[in-house]
Amino acid sequence: MSALEGSAGAESERPVPRRLSTARGLGDRIFRYQLTATGGIVLAIMAAVGLFLLLRAGQALRTRGVWAFLTTAEWQPDVHRFGIAAVLTGTLLIAAVAVTISVPLAVGTALFISDVAPRGLRRTLVTMVDLMAAVPSVVYGLWGLFFLQEHVIGLSRWLSDWFGWIPFLHVDGTQPGEPLASQSVYTASTFVAGIVVALMVAPIQCSVMREVFAQAPAGEREGAYALGATRWGMIRAVVLPYGMGGIIGGTMLGLGRALGETIAVYLIISPVFTIQPHILQTGSNSVSSLIALHYGDASTFGMSALMAAGLALFLLTLAVNFTASSIVARSRSGAQSEA
Repeated sequence: MSALEGSAGAESERPVPRRLSTARGLGDRIFRYQLTATGGIVLAIMAAVGLFLLLRAGQALRTRGVWAFLTTAEWQPDVHRFGIAAVLTGTLLIAAVAVTISVPLAVGTALFISDVAPRGLRRTLVTMVDLMAAVPSVVYGLWGLFFLQEHVIGLSRWLSDWFGWIPFLHVDGTQPGEPLASQSVYTASTFVAGIVVALMVAPIQCSVMREVFAQAPAGEREGAYALGATRWGMIRAVVLPYGMGGIIGGTMLGLGRALGETIAVYLIISPVFTIQPHILQTGSNSVSSLIALHYGDASTFGMSALMAAGLALFLLTLAVNFTASSIVARSRSGAQSEA
């Protein structure tokens, strides 16, 4: 009996596997409800903004028509001749110049901070980039107006002289190499405004890209070095492909900021209400600057026209952000290393 009792006792002392349960605890459920409620509130606010703009813009859109509103390049709402063709073109050109300049700057800075800079210098650089993102836009606008613009005239003249055969770099009324050409034709241009906006959005883009680059799998980094790759080879083979979603997301985030920038652009440009494709030539405009310029003296119908312009900018920004979200969702960023 003692042997039987011993074997029975041994069987009773064997570890019993713990039952796994997928039931969420109270804290998990509360956290999930909070996230759901927050997302719902954000969507509700966006829908409320869009509905408000649509209702306020209804009078102008019914009077003018959507197609005429999008294709007319003048702004005289009091006589029912208005449209955003000119300012929408200016908005897209300023944003294109800004993104063309800011993306290489942001990518290079993010790669330097995440993969090249010494550990002691890295925190200082991160702080400086974040501080640049916090500088008010009016400061950038004043800096661009009183300092940057006069120093960019030489570059604008050089680009016009050597690359004026490209349509968007041509400047009307100037000849290549003309020494007595007036400098006023190069001021208050899309190019100057684009440079200022680029310096405004580059820190935001850099912050997004830096966070993604820093999460590149360590196993794949070490595997690249083990195969004999240089630091640049590792960055090109591992970090850049992994961070492509971050590059696209940061670019689109900066593009959304560039499309809606108001004060800095308003301070620099010389407003014109014709389609101006020459980025080096004086005269430009944007949707946000149009609203800032005419908001104070607009009539009731003019205010409805301004709301229609704001609705167009709102929809354009939404389209850019949704496109960025879909691209980032299909990218490899966030994948786990297999090493």
